[in-house]
Amino acid sequence: MAARQDLSPTEGDPPADEFPTKILEYLHGFYISKTVFTACELGVFDVLLAAERPMSAEEISQAVGASLDGTQRLLAACGGLQLLNVHQDGEQVFYSNTNQARVYLTSSSPRSLYHCTQYSSKTIYRCWNYLTDAVREGRNQYEKAFGVSSKDLFQAIYSSDEEMVRFMQMMNYIWNICGKAVVTAFDLSPFKDICDLGGKYFSVKLFPCEPCVCVCVCVCVCVLSS
Repeated sequence: MAARQDLSPTEGDPPADEFPTKILEYLHGFYISKTVFTACELGVFDVLLAAERPMSAEEISQAVGASLDGTQRLLAACGGLQLLNVHQDGEQVFYSNTNQARVYLTSSSPRSLYHCTQYSSKTIYRCWNYLTDAVREGRNQYEKAFGVSSKDLFQAIYSSDEEMVRFMQMMNYIWNICGKAVVTAFDLSPFKDICDLGGKYFSVKLFPCEPCVCVCVCVCVCVLSS
């Protein structure tokens, strides 16, 4: 007869919280992601950057072509997330970009993650809607999400010019953030040339690592791929 397993709680495992803060954060975390994605897609941060001054919700709603009520709610959420500065002048409320939003969420910034937000919103987020099916079947869900074969991941990624450009832009901007850390993490001095045929480029001017000349580096992110 098999010995009975000890199913007592793991040592050090705290009791359940009286108020499930972490669980609620996990359940509603996607609210934050979609708020950031939407603000970027509408161009809220770009409008504020171009204005070079705090703007009212009315001005921003007209500039991005959205309803006033929806814009007010979106701006309030971005203010709560510390992506926008909120300026009070009597009964009037004005908004401006925080430094984080200006550097990482405006589309023209050299360190922008704007294209990451758009790829995440339009492609990755849609794939994650089918996570349950992906776990059950053990394969990616591009066919259900986009109506293209899931056998070839890159066929799905390159299913249209728009999708291909969005993917390439995302990879390029990720490299702008992570590239220096990746290149400088290793001693590349013994090598004269490094060439990765993965198909993604980056500007070698950004991360000089003499005497090594980095010709082409590919960073590949695959979501729910088999």
